Amino acid sequence: MVNITGYKITDVLISASQINEKVSQLAREISKDYENTTPIFVTILKGGVIFLADLIRKLTIPHTIEFMAVESYQGIKSKGTIRLLYDIKNEIKGKDIIILEDILDTGLTLDYLYKHLLYREPKSIKICSLLIKDVEREIDVHVDYSGFFIPNHFVVGYGLDFNGYYRNLPHIAILKPEENE
Repeated sequence: MVNITGYKITDVLISASQINEKVSQLAREISKDYENTTPIFVTILKGGVIFLADLIRKLTIPHTIEFMAVESYQGIKSKGTIRLLYDIKNEIKGKDIIILEDILDTGLTLDYLYKHLLYREPKSIKICSLLIKDVEREIDVHVDYSGFFIPNHFVVGYGLDFNGYYRNLPHIAILKPEENE
């Protein structure tokens, strides 16, 4: 594992087996709800890729995927602004959309993406978030499919990163600044 100077992983918050179980449950729910349609999963790069890959392998329905990239964090702090780096390329008008997000905290990113996609007139938009952080949100966002509710810690693993590192961890762990002794 990479050791990032000044930071350390303190605890495993959610194990790989717990994640696998929850992703299977979400796939069953979504497959049931969309059994007569072909939803488009819109995933946010880069954090949502592992969640997307695991989820779509468990689905029993036809579907397609699209990617978007936004910038909203610097280190462990939200910048408070969203910048669109990469947008979906295909038409979504009249189609069912599921935004697949790794973590909901401030609500700014999901609100931005929801409004951005709504402008393109899809038939429906629902949100699936693997993690929902227990914080007071700047913008209230309705999540249709939720994974785990977690305390207000900076977390890494299973696609979530700190400056590009730790995405490869099979679990979700807490990352904290090291304290000077």
